[in-house]
Amino acid sequence: MSGAPIILVPGFWLGAWAWDEVAEVLRADGHDVTALTLPGLESADADRAAIGLSDHVDAICTAIAAAGRPVVLAVHSGAGAPGYAVTDRIPQQIATAVYVDTGPATGALDADFEGVELPLPSAEELAAGENLDALTEAQLATFRERAVPEPGGALRDAVELTNDARLDVPSVAICTGFPSEAYKDAVAEGQAWVGGFAELRNVTWIDLPTSHWPMWSRPQELATIIGDVASRAG
Repeated sequence: MSGAPIILVPGFWLGAWAWDEVAEVLRADGHDVTALTLPGLESADADRAAIGLSDHVDAICTAIAAAGRPVVLAVHSGAGAPGYAVTDRIPQQIATAVYVDTGPATGALDADFEGVELPLPSAEELAAGENLDALTEAQLATFRERAVPEPGGALRDAVELTNDARLDVPSVAICTGFPSEAYKDAVAEGQAWVGGFAELRNVTWIDLPTSHWPMWSRPQELATIIGDVASRAG
């Protein structure tokens, strides 16, 4: 195998399947790849009432432990919150943290959310709120067919950060839905969803202009970036 093992964690409403194209490219290049489906996202029928952010953190930590050595942890979108919490809990097991159109959250993503779950927004709401550049109608249709409501606890639970060793974990920000300069502006404004970027000591910024779901709109390029990170980390 080439380089550090790679753990791929999808964002809201998604399972491991969302990474299929990226994982295929990485495996063809010799990388050890594991894509995760977080608790509560297994199916539309899964019981999400008791699922919280800590369950997502636990699931990622379990996958990392199974790898047996430090990993490249790539987290997308809403998985930035549990991803950063993982770097706090087991920093020595993270060779590099990769934030794919997301950030290392230092607070709840939506502390006021009261529902048991958050369904995928309507097509109109999604288009108004997210960058869909280069996504095909077929890809969007598959997204809608396979999307699973996000557990409410993943939105309202606060990230618990207590270990300053996380600050030295090498981190890569892959900015797709909007450019790195916009991310840096959000950090300067003190937005909690990217709060960790203000305190991390080793951040590399990479612009990959495309949709908020680059694993679909630019899978080859995204795989190349993650693969290069894993090769260097290994």
